[in-house]
Amino acid sequence: MSVKQIGQFLNPQSVAVIGASNSPGRAGYVVMRNLLQGGFKGPIMPVSPKHKAVHGVLAYPNISALPQTPELAVICTNKNTLEMLLQQLGEIGCKNVIIIAAGLNNVQKITLKKISRLHNIQLLGPNCLGLLVPHIGLNASFSHTVATPGKLAFVSQSAAVCSTILDWAQSKRIGFSYFVSVGDCLGIDFDELLDFLGRDAKTKAILLYIDNIDDVRRFISAARAAAFSKPVIVIKTGRTQAGAEAAYIHTGGKTSDDSVYDAMFQRAGMLRVNDLRELFAATQTLALHPKLLQVEHLTILTNGGGPGVMAVDTLLQRSGKLAQLEAHTRSALNAVIPQSNKTSNPVDLFGDSSPERYKKALEILLKAPEVKNLLIIHTPSALAPSEEYAKIIASTLQTIPKMARPFVMTNFMGERAAFTARDICADYDIPTYRTPEGAVGAFMHLISYRRNQKHLTQTPESKSDNTHIDARAANSAIQSLLKQGHTQLTTHLARQLLCYYDIDCIDTRVALTPSEAKEVSCELGFPVALKLMSPSIASKSEVGGVVLNLNDCNEVEQTAFSMLLRIKKAYPDAIIEGFSLQKMAPRAGAQELRIAVKTEANFGPVILLGEAGTGFEFSQAAVALPPLNMNLAKYLIAAAHDKGVLKERALPDKVDKYRLCDLLTRVSQLIIDQPDIRSIELNPILASNGQFLVLDANITLMPYQPTPGKKRLVIRPYPKDLIKNVTLKNGQQAILRPIKPEDERAHQEFDQSLSKEDRYRRFFGELPQFNHEQLAKMTQIDYDREMAFIVSEPYKNSYRTLGVSRLLIEPDNESAEFAVVVRSDAQGLGLGRLLMDAIIDYAKRQRIKVLCGITLPENTGMIELSKKLGFTVTRDFEEGTVNMQLQLSSLC
Repeated sequence: MSVKQIGQFLNPQSVAVIGASNSPGRAGYVVMRNLLQGGFKGPIMPVSPKHKAVHGVLAYPNISALPQTPELAVICTNKNTLEMLLQQLGEIGCKNVIIIAAGLNNVQKITLKKISRLHNIQLLGPNCLGLLVPHIGLNASFSHTVATPGKLAFVSQSAAVCSTILDWAQSKRIGFSYFVSVGDCLGIDFDELLDFLGRDAKTKAILLYIDNIDDVRRFISAARAAAFSKPVIVIKTGRTQAGAEAAYIHTGGKTSDDSVYDAMFQRAGMLRVNDLRELFAATQTLALHPKLLQVEHLTILTNGGGPGVMAVDTLLQRSGKLAQLEAHTRSALNAVIPQSNKTSNPVDLFGDSSPERYKKALEILLKAPEVKNLLIIHTPSALAPSEEYAKIIASTLQTIPKMARPFVMTNFMGERAAFTARDICADYDIPTYRTPEGAVGAFMHLISYRRNQKHLTQTPESKSDNTHIDARAANSAIQSLLKQGHTQLTTHLARQLLCYYDIDCIDTRVALTPSEAKEVSCELGFPVALKLMSPSIASKSEVGGVVLNLNDCNEVEQTAFSMLLRIKKAYPDAIIEGFSLQKMAPRAGAQELRIAVKTEANFGPVILLGEAGTGFEFSQAAVALPPLNMNLAKYLIAAAHDKGVLKERALPDKVDKYRLCDLLTRVSQLIIDQPDIRSIELNPILASNGQFLVLDANITLMPYQPTPGKKRLVIRPYPKDLIKNVTLKNGQQAILRPIKPEDERAHQEFDQSLSKEDRYRRFFGELPQFNHEQLAKMTQIDYDREMAFIVSEPYKNSYRTLGVSRLLIEPDNESAEFAVVVRSDAQGLGLGRLLMDAIIDYAKRQRIKVLCGITLPENTGMIELSKKLGFTVTRDFEEGTVNMQLQLSSLC
């Protein structure tokens, strides 16, 4: 579904209410009332076989009697009539339909989907509240209250939460650009709305309430694109197993462990909050003030010592940072606070502080260069009402330009005494909170959002990650093992696969009998570890199937016999395949880690990191989604430390985090390249002297069977298959390949190499050279919805970029826009043709129908090349541009 189609759905010019009613308490009554009271300017057409008029508006007996095709229809009848009514709406050409009814079974949902597809109907619901678009006066919902115009968009699967949010927003004087209840997401889903709202100029921030996500790959792609341009705040229910089951009953869909959702939201650059209270708090800060904080340090101004201490405690407990006041700032504050000659942060004005003193201290802090974030706390005072202090804050802030002032938030404590003060702050768009803890919690949401956004734009370290990887050999080995019936690979077989990805695994030998184990141990040398091999027993160590530090061959044989007897007695039906033996690795001074890969229903493979042990649930690990680069691996390690599942040990040699990042990226590449790997467990991994040695490995194989409409990985990995060698017109060998995040520095040099004229032709104006954030967006692309090819050549022990072509694909995959630019000192080498051919071939493979581009009339080289490639070229004299268009549907 295209952004344009969603835009039409959300901005209809006429509305029909199917099942309109004059009976209070019926959905058709409430929807008609809301539409009429909302101020919608277009025709409102009630359909009711029982009433000649509804709320005084002439009604029509059936859908076919409507005087015109409505741009939006709201079906308010019970679930048993839905199929017939949707069919009738499709037959008259209605393309946008909201279904209010709840309680549909799977058969009904499937039928409604078929009808909507047959007639190309966009469906919102069922089991939803409806749609509110305040700026056009549209209230096509059965909400109990209204939404005022504003700059927030809210999308929710829960109709009850929608009602709660509307109530809260009214009390806080917060308005909405769009308010959408998606219900069971039978048609319109989160990803389509995110695509629209992310581009919508009226929407400054997006709030989501999610029970479950059906197509995670589409969601994360749309969410990442939206989060690049504006804040996206999300509540995801189902943090506990019971909660997840309740969410499944409510809206259906498969569930995954909550920590996996955490990893997804962070990867997309979104901010996750835990509950509605946190959502309200985050909305007042992040959504209303979406500019990223410059720094993370907080300054606190208070007229009460206790509340100031409460704020500091909350800040530090949540890993926040207090700002350090400069000497001249402290000196200026000391001059206005007579009780103190050693003012620090928090700045305590004391309970007898007059409004004048408050104003002077506030002016000092607002102008102090080290104060970038300021929390103002006020407790009720006998000297003046709270609203007088609120007016001082508002008026003082107005004297400083917005771009020059710190980020300011307030906490007026109390209820009746503070109510008016908080209203004054709301009128001036100053975030305000009831408690110091609530204010600091909201501030920490800003910090989390800032860190997530930094993750999106941080350039990963370059490394030759494919140097010692042989994916083809690994795949051949996997196919051979599957043909032999091996699906559970223990260390001796798993070692073969791991070595193809340069993952060190301890030498492991196999013995079928205790006497053979005796012989093998003599060959290995002592001490050795003896482990039972049995696909029937998941954790051998818990049942005495692992014995360490055996020091002679007779001891090995006797231990093997004892192990067999014990296991056969406890597990008489267990399949025993023999024993594996390893020479004991020196563990003194080493830290033992664990890396696992699990395949989740909605997410496909996910990577877990923690410390070695027997149990390894999601709660005992940090979680990340592949693919990983060096930066993402670094964040996974940091998350493991923050969660307490990976501890800093007092060891002679610390874990080499750079090499651990490298190991994690290799595990990531292994599961990307080999779809037949279902799970991996490397436990323990011995980390010592900068080396990582796998002591025990288990890999589960299962022939991968693609599911129609579903992708195995929720994030598309780097498309290695598109890399190829090319020859330029001067005979120079070069590489044509998709761009990747590690190319940022080379891309910066490429940008700097463009002449003034080339930059003007490419960007239609004199733009300054790109900064880090802009370059990050150009190199850290989502391969599901855009592509950039570069041609690079060897240069000074590295590579330099000679040219780039870009393809920006519309979410509906119908059309795409291209752009090409060639290095100024490398023109005339055929780079333009190479880059254009790459873009056209890729667009065909993606089944894009139309390829479009815009250039300036003076860019004659691009115009002539596009003509040679079959583009239709037209001149837009009003805009002063040249349009290029290529129909690909006939060429595919």
